[in-house]
Amino acid sequence: MQLLVYLLAYPLLWLVSRLPFRVLYFLSDLLFPLLYYVIGYRKGVVRDNLSLVFPKKTETERRSIEKKFFRHMCDMFLEMMKTMGISTKQAVKRYEFTNIELFHELENQGRNTMLMLPHYASWEWVFSLNTKIVSKGYAIYLKIQNKYFDKLVRDIRSKFGTTLIVTNESRKIAKEAKKSGELFCLGIISDQSPMMSRARHWAHFMGVKVPVHIGGEELAKQHNLVPLYLKVQKKKRGHYEATFIKLCDNPNELPNYKITEMFLAETEKSIREAPEFYFWTHKRWKHRNKVPTEYANDVEKT
Repeated sequence: MQLLVYLLAYPLLWLVSRLPFRVLYFLSDLLFPLLYYVIGYRKGVVRDNLSLVFPKKTETERRSIEKKFFRHMCDMFLEMMKTMGISTKQAVKRYEFTNIELFHELENQGRNTMLMLPHYASWEWVFSLNTKIVSKGYAIYLKIQNKYFDKLVRDIRSKFGTTLIVTNESRKIAKEAKKSGELFCLGIISDQSPMMSRARHWAHFMGVKVPVHIGGEELAKQHNLVPLYLKVQKKKRGHYEATFIKLCDNPNELPNYKITEMFLAETEKSIREAPEFYFWTHKRWKHRNKVPTEYANDVEKT
């Protein structure tokens, strides 16, 4: 069955990936009313999230964000498919790194890095970073159950030189790379909601107390990686600017969870600047009413 689903879907994915961008966004414009008005894909989740984190905005303001988000999500969905056929030249042109010299400076110092991103604006084309750096890129990702699609995703995301690794491989690979003297960068998307059974720290995110992932911070401390937040801005359709923000030089000098909270603070800044580009279909705040007693006073609400 997995193979059948893959064989049925692959021709469509291939076809979309070969379309010119102007046709791609024409399709996105057609997809928006279908997804938003007819299917209503996770519209309830989006509305609940926006009401929760933007209680002071009017209903009209939240509806405006909602519609802009769905339009962006249609763009992003097709851009993800386009990644399959995008050239290196196109990717580099459309995903610009504004201060790549900061990364190069760290490389010249022999420092390995931890690149931390949220589900904001675009994260698929960040893999083009490997065309601009010396460091070996490793991206931590969630394995897809369908093994054929999993291989396809690995192939697509590795086209610029990135090696995809699952979470339980990250510590071993980082340890081996460091031992061999390899200069490397670990990339991780860190704004998801962890399983309650694995929640070890609670923090305020967009004014709401939730369990947060701390894996990026733990890896940074264990291997002395310089944590970098990647601030991504959508300048126009299909064009993004990414800026590195160094969270600290020496992660082990900071108290536990400080790097995680710094990452969340930067993510909040991005969201408040242009909320329509955050991935609101995620149930990011689903555990907000389940704070264990031992975590009740972890972080003072600001």
